[in-house]
Amino acid sequence: MARRTKVYEGKAKILYEGPEPGTLVQYFKDDATAFNAKKKEIIEGKGVLNNRLSEFFMVGLNNIGIPTHFLKRLNMREQLISSCEIIPLEVIVRNFAAGTLCERLGLDEGRQLSRPLVEYCYKDDSLGDPLVSEEHIAAFGWASHQEMDEILSLALRVNDFMSGIFYGVGIRLVDFKIEIGRIFESDFQRLVIADEISPDSCRLWDINSGEKLDKDVFRRDLGNLTDAYSEVAMRLGVIQPANSKVAEPRLVK
Repeated sequence: MARRTKVYEGKAKILYEGPEPGTLVQYFKDDATAFNAKKKEIIEGKGVLNNRLSEFFMVGLNNIGIPTHFLKRLNMREQLISSCEIIPLEVIVRNFAAGTLCERLGLDEGRQLSRPLVEYCYKDDSLGDPLVSEEHIAAFGWASHQEMDEILSLALRVNDFMSGIFYGVGIRLVDFKIEIGRIFESDFQRLVIADEISPDSCRLWDINSGEKLDKDVFRRDLGNLTDAYSEVAMRLGVIQPANSKVAEPRLVK
């Protein structure tokens, strides 16, 4: 197999040069990290699940007119994506109080918010991805006012889509984070959803039991992470249960 040129390696993914100009190959690793990579583990099968789940959401977003960098899945661990310039922000949408929001404001976990709350963090692992305001973003030129309006609109549209999808399979979308990229086409620039959308980047709770089906399983040592992600994938129809049987072919009279 020809040696590929690595463009970037993060905590959970590797980017390689793509087969065509303006494309990249995104490879999903089995690495699990938490607390800014202070906790690390290799969890077999995690990358495969995240690849399939991210494909599911990116295709769904593309189909309803929300642009993403996703082009197609190549195999069980890789997908072809459009190359884009990542805006150095994590865009976080919260529907219920959890995680650092509870720590900062002394809220009880699980409290429903009166409306979706959108927050921004500056992407810098060495600084712990600090929370920033739109004033910071404007002052340091990370995104223009027009881009911020579009980012907010994209984030809320993604939230509407994903909340409905998850609610339909008995899962509460507590919060999630996305990244936004700029794609340049001649003199035209557009913003797209980039990186990934998977249980790594969402908080997902079973609506009835409250069972956690996201990376908090790993963060809090609540069980097997692959089992949790597999449950999400099975409910969404992305994978079939291991004990499911393929129907025998039969003659239709």
